Amino acid sequence: MASKGILKNSASSRMPPQGQGAAGGKPPPAPPSAAAPTVVFGRRTDSGRFISYSRDDLDSEISSVDFQDYHVHIPMTPDNQPMDDDDVTAARAEERYVSGSLFTGGFNSVTRAHAMDKHDGAGAGRRDAGKGAGACMVEGCDARAMRDARGDVVLPCECDFRICADCFADAVKAGGAACPGCKEQYKNTEWEDLAGGEVTRALSLPRGPAGANGGHKMERRLSLVKQGNANQGGEFDHNRWLFETKGTYGYGNAIWPQDGADDDGAPAGPGHPKELLAKPWRPLTRKLRIPAAVISPYRLLVLIRLVALAFFLMWRIKHQNDDAIWLWGMSIVCELWFAFSWVLDQLPKLCPINRATDLSVLKEKFETPTPNNPTGKSDLPGIDIFVSTADPEKEPVLVTANTILSILAADYPVEKLACYLSDDGGALLTFEAMAEAASFANLWVPFCRKHDIEPRNPDSYFNLKRDPFKNKVKPDFVKDRRRIKREYDEFKVRVNGLPDAIRRRSDAYHAREEIQAMNLQREKMKAGGDEPFEPVKIPKATWMADGTHWPGTWLQPSQDHARGDHAGIIQVMLKPPSDMPMYENIKEKSPLDFAGVDTRLPMLAYVSREKRPGYDHNKKAGAMNALVRASAIMSNGPFILNLDCDHYVYNSKALREGMCFMMDRGGDRLCYVQFPQRFEGIDPSDRYANHNTVFFDVNMRALDGLQGPVYVGTGCLFRRIALYGFDPPRSKDHSPGFCSCCLPRRRKASAANPEETMALRMGDFDGDSMNLATFPKKFGNSSFLIDSIPVAEFQGRPLADHPSVKNGRPPGALTIPREMLDASIVAEAISVISCWYEEKTEWGIRVGWIYGSVTEDVVTGYRMHNRGWKSVYCVTQRDAFRGTAPINLTDRLHQVLRWATGSVEIFFSRNNALFASSKMKVLQRIAYLNVGIYPFTSIFLIVYCFLPALSLFSGQFIVQTLNVTFLTYLLIITITLCLLAMLEIKWSGIALEEWWRNEQFWLIGGTSAHLAAVLQGLLKVIAGIEISFTLTSKQVGDDVEDEFAELYIVKWTSLMIPPLTIIMINLVAIAVGFSRTIYSTIPQWSKLLGGVFFSFWVLAHLYPFAKGLMGRRGRTPTIVYVWSGLVSITISLLWIAIKPPSQAANSQLGGSFSFP
Repeated sequence: MASKGILKNSASSRMPPQGQGAAGGKPPPAPPSAAAPTVVFGRRTDSGRFISYSRDDLDSEISSVDFQDYHVHIPMTPDNQPMDDDDVTAARAEERYVSGSLFTGGFNSVTRAHAMDKHDGAGAGRRDAGKGAGACMVEGCDARAMRDARGDVVLPCECDFRICADCFADAVKAGGAACPGCKEQYKNTEWEDLAGGEVTRALSLPRGPAGANGGHKMERRLSLVKQGNANQGGEFDHNRWLFETKGTYGYGNAIWPQDGADDDGAPAGPGHPKELLAKPWRPLTRKLRIPAAVISPYRLLVLIRLVALAFFLMWRIKHQNDDAIWLWGMSIVCELWFAFSWVLDQLPKLCPINRATDLSVLKEKFETPTPNNPTGKSDLPGIDIFVSTADPEKEPVLVTANTILSILAADYPVEKLACYLSDDGGALLTFEAMAEAASFANLWVPFCRKHDIEPRNPDSYFNLKRDPFKNKVKPDFVKDRRRIKREYDEFKVRVNGLPDAIRRRSDAYHAREEIQAMNLQREKMKAGGDEPFEPVKIPKATWMADGTHWPGTWLQPSQDHARGDHAGIIQVMLKPPSDMPMYENIKEKSPLDFAGVDTRLPMLAYVSREKRPGYDHNKKAGAMNALVRASAIMSNGPFILNLDCDHYVYNSKALREGMCFMMDRGGDRLCYVQFPQRFEGIDPSDRYANHNTVFFDVNMRALDGLQGPVYVGTGCLFRRIALYGFDPPRSKDHSPGFCSCCLPRRRKASAANPEETMALRMGDFDGDSMNLATFPKKFGNSSFLIDSIPVAEFQGRPLADHPSVKNGRPPGALTIPREMLDASIVAEAISVISCWYEEKTEWGIRVGWIYGSVTEDVVTGYRMHNRGWKSVYCVTQRDAFRGTAPINLTDRLHQVLRWATGSVEIFFSRNNALFASSKMKVLQRIAYLNVGIYPFTSIFLIVYCFLPALSLFSGQFIVQTLNVTFLTYLLIITITLCLLAMLEIKWSGIALEEWWRNEQFWLIGGTSAHLAAVLQGLLKVIAGIEISFTLTSKQVGDDVEDEFAELYIVKWTSLMIPPLTIIMINLVAIAVGFSRTIYSTIPQWSKLLGGVFFSFWVLAHLYPFAKGLMGRRGRTPTIVYVWSGLVSITISLLWIAIKPPSQAANSQLGGSFSFP
């Protein structure tokens, strides 16, 4: 280090030896023959602190002598990093440049950074209040002024007099707490309140030859740590540290308390070694088994019903109905399929479990001071949260903005969170709405932290139908809530007005362009004179607020600016926060008092991947893979949370609960943690089973007892390394077994498809022998992305705090601050979201979200389970996430159609569970097999729903007579079904009404959407016809009086024809059956009773469908009746033609009908 000073001498001057300087060394001795030089270093303040003179001071005060510059070279030590401050300053400047620029680029185009007006989380009024020159204004002091954790100047006085921390201490101690500038008393003399509280400084060792970015973070963990007050907002105080003796060197940032006390003399706290050793090891999660009094009878009833079904089917096959062999044949085929389908659905439910987490243990292990983490900084791994949207017209931006706000306010270490919004439509409306959300987050997020608000979605919070003041004890809560409500109302007005604002702005700029072009043309005509006048045609562009063209999709699509043809865009709207809390300054320009509240915001980035004609963009799966690559370069969180734009964080601690499973013993073998989907805005009766509680609370809990629940597309916390397609650690040591509640089997040789398993396993990361040469073929040619893979694997490991924890990481390894963003990082992120990047790689094939199905979520989860990974179902006491669901009948049917079509695609692909590897448990394989098979049940279900009508028309039944044996079997099967339902309700916690609604919609969907899905799937397999679906519209509005207006809207769709036909034919059949029996000479009441009973069974299940067709006032489209009537008449005429009535019946009824 070179320290500059001033030497005064009359004849000559000598350089002092190395290691001595103005602050710590003595002046060099003069030669005996020469006069001793007089050295003037500076002056001493009233408090005893020494301040060096500046050149201006010396010129004015001691101008009669000569001066000479000298340099003192101090050796490099952990507390002497001469370039650190310059590097930090440059890095901060670079980071501000990145967060203030819009990056674009892509195929055959140069990556560009467009400087823009800031829309980040600072808030212009608050962050810019203290900006200015950085030097202290005290005469004779040229030190840097006090700065906070952001690096912004702190002004302790209202006169805006800049002052360094040491001069501030002098003014408080010796100057009577008077400002040196205006001589007024300081209103606040506590540095902690001014700069944001206590700060912990970690001083890195000298960097290696690789430079600032070349060394690995783990190579810089040896440090000298001192816990105390911040000085100069991040600038190192050399005078203070040159004579510091309490700091100790050690690995892992360890400060060992001496003599049973900490640095301040207080008794040893929770971080003391003796205290830590005395604590027993506690797990983060627990398995809660279903009570034996419930699960044992449940399994017994499954066995009884299985045996009863076997005997019943055998009896049915042996006892044919010779009078109606065709009716018997159709019924027996359907019943065989129903039995097979029931077995596939029931077997995976044999081992249900519940789980519980302990957040206090998580805090104790990862956020409590320990010898390896003396400051108590969070040691939790980072999480990258993905929010996907594609069309702002069908997915309102206000809904998306509320989701983003709930994420930014989540209760998780701020520096460990990063939120990425994927706008697959490239719309300026979404971009500007997110900028508005980032600005409003400055008030909303600290408000949530200050008053512990739940939920942290502002729209949901202000629409709560409970007392908002319950359990709120702070006296200023009412005032704060009123102000935030007013600010949110203004925020909604701005967001809802963005479409018109963008349109008016674009029209104004376009008119100006046209006028300029016309003026230019006129000037050319005047100059040339002979050129004919032609109308000016300028493409109508969409303009941003800074007067530049929007690089994404324009309101009027044009070349390079259409929904499927635009450049890649990345905008860091909220830059990564510092690793230290930043507290609001008192009396600062802020509408609310956030004193003592951490006001930092997580990183927020807008991403719109590049799209070009001729490239398959793979819809949502392609957008998710683009986010995986971009986030790996920009933040590289070892875990990824995927949320739809209409699913917000309802429980702010949900991320911590999910992390309990990932960080627990054996958590390194978990590929993802799936949270249940919960919905808002559903009608109280849940007419169309939108809550889907049977699936989320019965099936998913049961799968949790096997290899884990399936991935359902949202609310899922992924392990990044599992998405990269690697096998789980110690995969050779684990055998799949039958289920988790059964004894494991001896492992046989793996029969996995080599294309399904990557050559590298997780264990390959343990050492220097990792072969990275094969990575470009799998992940692409981005060196940034490839280098991030082993880092993400290491950071995602659980703590090695117990001998049984394998593949763990040392405690305290993740407390180091994250690296700042620079332009090269964002430029690389632009490169990896380009349309050509995935060519000749394994993205979408074995890496990331898997392509080739409209239900990419199920396929992606299946591939992970097929490699031997496990997943966990996390049901929190308070719902983790909440979203919206379509309550309109037509929208609901189209949603079910998309799910069923994806299942058919899975069945006809190599992702069929029949081809699963031996790493998948047997019952898990059966569950995935059922996922691909269930739509085919619709064929047999429709036939079976027509059987009662055919029976009533023909006067026959599926059995020849209703004898005791048939009725006994039927009674046993029905009773066991009801008992199984009761026990499922018991161990899952659902309501009986929810179970019945699920049964009803199973038949509604099975007779409509599932049948169409089978036909579409067959067309795709046989004819190669691609299937396309439109987005489900998400409704948003403030019309509280008509909350369920969508429920009563009847939209015609061809999916309504089959169930409506079934209803009408069964009603006609019941009337015909009664008429025949009443007027028959020998009434067959038993056959009539059987047919009518099954017809009512069908009609009871279709009742919600019929009620939905009635709308609000019984209005039904005429086309519905026309089609249903035509189909019913056609079937009736065909039946009469095939089996006309007997002559005796004709004579009694007065004639017969025959085709001409």
